[in-house]
Amino acid sequence: MATQKDLIRRRANRVRRSLKAVANGRPRLSVHRSSKNIYAQVIDDAEGRTLAAASTLDASLRTSLKTGADVEAASAVGKLLAERAKEAGVTDVVFDRGAFIYHGRIKAVAEAAREGGLNF
Repeated sequence: MATQKDLIRRRANRVRRSLKAVANGRPRLSVHRSSKNIYAQVIDDAEGRTLAAASTLDASLRTSLKTGADVEAASAVGKLLAERAKEAGVTDVVFDRGAFIYHGRIKAVAEAAREGGLNF
C-alpha cells in the first residue's frame, strides 16, 4: 500500500510531467508551501539551475510580514519573485504548483507574480 508521501510525490510528478510537455523551453516557477512559510523559485530545467528565488524567510520580507503563512505573505513573495526574475531576464514561465491545489496561498503567489510582470 502506498504511503501518504508516495501519493504526494506521485501527484507532483504528474503535474511536472504535463508542464514539461507544454513548456517549450520556458523556465518553471515552482511553489512550495509549508505550515509556516512559502517558497517560490524560477528554475531552468535545461541547465538545472535556479534563476530567481524568494521566500518568506528573506530578510527584506521577514520584518514587514506578521506571519509567513497567510495570503498576504504569499502575495509579497510573488511580487518579490517577479522583480527578481525580471532582473534575471525572465518574463515567460510555466507555473508548477507541485502537489498543491491552485487555491489560497498558491493562487496568491501566482496572481502576484502575474501582476509583477511574469507571463504564464
